[in-house]
Amino acid sequence: MHRPILFAAVLALSLAAQAQTATPAASSTHDRWLHVRVQSAQPKNENVRVNVPLELAEKVLAAIKDDHLYHGKIKIDVSNSKDIDIRALFDAIRTTKDGEFVTVQSNDEDVRVAKQNGYFLVHVHDKDHGKREQVEIRIPMKVAEAMLSAANNELDLAAAIRALSAQGDTELVSVKSDEETVRIWLDSKNLSD
Repeated sequence: MHRPILFAAVLALSLAAQAQTATPAASSTHDRWLHVRVQSAQPKNENVRVNVPLELAEKVLAAIKDDHLYHGKIKIDVSNSKDIDIRALFDAIRTTKDGEFVTVQSNDEDVRVAKQNGYFLVHVHDKDHGKREQVEIRIPMKVAEAMLSAANNELDLAAAIRALSAQGDTELVSVKSDEETVRIWLDSKNLSD
């Protein structure tokens, strides 16, 4: 499993564990839920389903105090990218018109990076003959903007969750491989499909 997908799944699982001790709130049609589903194709056939209300996710993130994650913000190592202003780069992408920015096609993989209808899109099709894998990531530009609203060496995950709550139903991450299928999406249902 790719590290970003693993990180998202672990974060969602920790939020779900916290959710078990939370007092249930009254449901409304405006509730937004983050769903993570991991289905294994391996012999053990382990499947994971996590359903977390965004309101709870924001509160739990604010309560976590770890080396890199503190009060809903995650510290990032910018030492390797000290010559790149990530915020200026994002602002350039945000203000440019929709289009396909990067396309790589090879015998091993196809990669596409684009901006379309308010989303930053990354599509990777790994054609490795031993492990075929397809990854699709759809980041709403408003969510990325909120995440980058923190200090220079931080990403504001709580702000990103607040921005997600204003989004309609959307699929954020999809991974399909011979080993597993991972899906992360947002909707108003308190159960995964």
